[in-house]
Amino acid sequence: MCHKTIRENLQFVSSQLPHSTRLVAVSKYHPTSMIMEAYEAGQRIFGENHVQEVVKKYEQLPADIEWHFIGHLQTNKVRQIVPFVRMIHSVDTPHLHTQIEKEASRVGRVIPCLLQLHLAQEDTKFGFTINEAWDYLTQGTWRQMSHAPLAGIMCMASHVDDEKQIADEFERAHQFFLDAKNTFFAQDPTFRECSWGMSEDYHIAVRHGSTLVRVGSRIFGERDYGQK
Repeated sequence: MCHKTIRENLQFVSSQLPHSTRLVAVSKYHPTSMIMEAYEAGQRIFGENHVQEVVKKYEQLPADIEWHFIGHLQTNKVRQIVPFVRMIHSVDTPHLHTQIEKEASRVGRVIPCLLQLHLAQEDTKFGFTINEAWDYLTQGTWRQMSHAPLAGIMCMASHVDDEKQIADEFERAHQFFLDAKNTFFAQDPTFRECSWGMSEDYHIAVRHGSTLVRVGSRIFGERDYGQK
């Protein structure tokens, strides 16, 4: 449960993570004042879901913040975030990956990307099925994308209370990561990220290979959806 301050919440979550897992503080819908509280407590990686919101926060907040884009990204909005984001977790189509490569190349940046798997039961989730992701890796056009290199896998578990189901989904994602690593990235040490686990299930995610957990409400409390 959340404690009294953002600093205490960060310390609580961080204390439960192994050294191999980094914390992405999900700051969407939270004001810059709350992000600054986390920043002053030592947090540097923040995750945002909406292009307009992250652009505005990037302009207002310290330059050494590492912004990760973790939400569904429309191809026509890629250009707005490529000048500053440090990682895009949510590459859910080949077309989007191509667009990120094009825009990152245009501004001379390298932005590591994660392939988003759709393992959850909800139809509203975006991402590749396991077969689609494997086909994309096999096809190989991503090998020429030097400005948007693949650095790992992202997924979200089904929104259920069944911890076994959640663990099974995370394990499927981790097995896919291992298979992809061995088959396509055996000589590439930068393909190393497993982005899964949120506020309610990060404790399960770290047992199933997660290197990046995306935690929001456990740090900032419930979101104010009117705050932009």
